[in-house]
Amino acid sequence: MNKATDTFTLKNGVEIPCIGFGTWQTPDNEAAYTAIETAIAAGYRHIDTAKIYKNEESVGNAIKKSIVPREELFITGKVWNTDRGYETTLMACKESLKKMQLEYFDLYLIHWPASFNNYENWEQINVDTWKAMTDLYKAGMVKSIGVSNFMPHHLRALMDMEIVPMVNQIEFHPGQMEQETVHFCRKYNIVVEAYSPLGTGWMLDNAVLKSIGKKYNKTAAQICLRWAVQNKVIPLPKSITPDRIKENIQIFDFELSADDMDVINSMEYFAGSGHHPDSMKE
Repeated sequence: MNKATDTFTLKNGVEIPCIGFGTWQTPDNEAAYTAIETAIAAGYRHIDTAKIYKNEESVGNAIKKSIVPREELFITGKVWNTDRGYETTLMACKESLKKMQLEYFDLYLIHWPASFNNYENWEQINVDTWKAMTDLYKAGMVKSIGVSNFMPHHLRALMDMEIVPMVNQIEFHPGQMEQETVHFCRKYNIVVEAYSPLGTGWMLDNAVLKSIGKKYNKTAAQICLRWAVQNKVIPLPKSITPDRIKENIQIFDFELSADDMDVINSMEYFAGSGHHPDSMKE
């Protein structure tokens, strides 16, 4: 990958940019609008949001007023836990599209799987939700469909469906590579995205990452993001600080050596959200 607009190809032929801009914890006000405006100006063409982030309106306004044509942007939305199920998923997508002033999502995800920790019929809930996702796709309301936070045992129930997930968005950063899930996704040609690619900020002060950064005259954040791209995972960095928004996309003018990749790949867990789909309370 040599530039931010380089793409991975989903199994249905849709092209997804190799780096995206995350909006989790970005408030639904001028901060969100300005962050999106800054990100697009910096070169991001891939914007990720979700109903539960409660910022769809501001993100949508910024997209609507952008000088970049809509067809050149890749926009992701997500159905929240309380909207799982067939009819409620259909309604949730329509409501999100309306709030964001969009005719379609480029990618729509199930935000979290229903799990055995919360539901006896968890697999059926996920299947019913996926049927709605499939129908949204067939109707052209979404150009591609996928999941988020799904582990192999959540994914298996969907693998015999008419259309299988095209993307899985998971927490992925140094020390947390989720190798079993990534391997499963690669086996079935499911593109992996990384949310919290900077470990909710914990990566920035890590001595190993900072030391590697000095070799390339790059920050620890840039090292993390480049590392993700070279691992063929799409990072979704989030910031509301203009300088950091611009800095986070400046990762295409260098390449980590095989030795440095090995060092980062072998790092043990040292930080992350601690969230697990089977222990999340709803």
